[in-house]
Amino acid sequence: MQSKNRVLKEAKVAEIREKMEKAQGIILSEYQGLTVEQDTELRKKLREAGVEYRVYKNTLVTLAAKELGIEGLEKHLQGPVSIAFGYEDPTAPARVLADFAKSNKKLELKAGYVQGVVYDTAQVKELAAIPPRDVLIAKLLGSFKAPLSNLAYLLNAIAEKKQGEVAE
Repeated sequence: MQSKNRVLKEAKVAEIREKMEKAQGIILSEYQGLTVEQDTELRKKLREAGVEYRVYKNTLVTLAAKELGIEGLEKHLQGPVSIAFGYEDPTAPARVLADFAKSNKKLELKAGYVQGVVYDTAQVKELAAIPPRDVLIAKLLGSFKAPLSNLAYLLNAIAEKKQGEVAE
């Protein structure tokens, strides 16, 4: 018969694995030294961005990552590590954590796992610079709209010119 402790650990590993599978973006950060107020503020910002923020035992996260075939994340699971799971926007956890780290030097980005790729600290900071999905879509649509607007303006000017010539 399995010990109660082992059953609890297996359940926790399954929970972590499920979150990791569901998440489009996962960011690891070191939070040691944050005050309660700073941690509360960080959690609020992450919640507003649709990001789940948790602290698990590193060994359990390592087991869950191995079960999912994620390699390279375990070397970043040293010391007190928090995990931010982004379910909607893969870059949201990196963006919120990096922004918060600018004014709170105790928070350090460690690594990330986004859409099947493990990223180091520098790459996570680059991910943080990517605008949210809706902003990217708006920019794309804007770049489509500008040439179409110019074409419509040109066609309208040609039509008005021809009407002016017919009227003469």
